[in-house]
Amino acid sequence: MKNNKLLMIMIFILIAIALVGAIVYFTVTNLNAGPEEEKEPSIDEVIEASVEIPEITTNLASGEYLKISFMVQTDDKKAKEELEKRSFQVKNIIIQELADMNAEEVQGKDGQLSLQEDLKAKVNELMQEGQIVKVYITESLLQ
Repeated sequence: MKNNKLLMIMIFILIAIALVGAIVYFTVTNLNAGPEEEKEPSIDEVIEASVEIPEITTNLASGEYLKISFMVQTDDKKAKEELEKRSFQVKNIIIQELADMNAEEVQGKDGQLSLQEDLKAKVNELMQEGQIVKVYITESLLQ
């Protein structure tokens, strides 16, 4: 009887140690795994979630005029649909941003990157169904 009771206690202790060990193992492996890396979307997914802003011709603050067009990448189809509906607002934002810029501010890689980031931020303020991931300049002619 005493051996039977001792055997039951030993089995209980072994099960408890195994459970604690399993919990610690899964906790440590999940903490070390970190956040899952986001994979880059394929080009088909990018195109599927993008909206083309056709050529816009506008005056710059310095007197020159600029012909420019964009491709705007959204994060999903709902955002794309919303952006398509807001195309007139996006064009308005582009024209207003360019109206305050000089030719020197638009020229060169740094100027174009700055314009893309400014437009992304301004359009994201409008968006309710998603967000803008990236703004691409697809054509640009300064005269």
